[in-house]
Amino acid sequence: MKQLIMVRHAKSDWGDFNLKDFDRPLNARGHKNAPEMAKRLVDKKLAPHLIVSSPALRALTTAKYFAAAWQISPELIKTELSIYEAPIKNLLKVVSDLDNQHYKVALFGHNPGLTDLLHYLTGEYIGNMPTCSVAVIEFPFDDWKMISGSTGNLVLFDYPKSGLD
Repeated sequence: MKQLIMVRHAKSDWGDFNLKDFDRPLNARGHKNAPEMAKRLVDKKLAPHLIVSSPALRALTTAKYFAAAWQISPELIKTELSIYEAPIKNLLKVVSDLDNQHYKVALFGHNPGLTDLLHYLTGEYIGNMPTCSVAVIEFPFDDWKMISGSTGNLVLFDYPKSGLD
């Protein structure tokens, strides 16, 4: 069985209009929410074998907070440019190209792509993945290439203001 932990980056800062979108950092709420959400997953004993992140600053910073909680060295985070502002097709390719030795993978990215991917993979409509939200999807396969529309089971959906903590 495969497990995909999808995490939308934490809240970013829009204060410096001279920054490119790619270089926007987290704001104070983002720096607070990311470690809190990571702890929720640790408390549920949910941790990946591999972390794959968009290299955009806000996504990578969020991934580093989660890596710290999971006691994974930040140097082991794999960055993948094709996740940045990606549609479903690109995100699905990232997932299907994962090495099968990894059964649990955390994917850090952006909206609307992550929300669209969640809807596509599970057939469930959650509306929107808020910033720093987490969706855990399980698949009854041993090969990432077999994952496609409505093949996943959404086992957890949580976000900072959910009250699930």
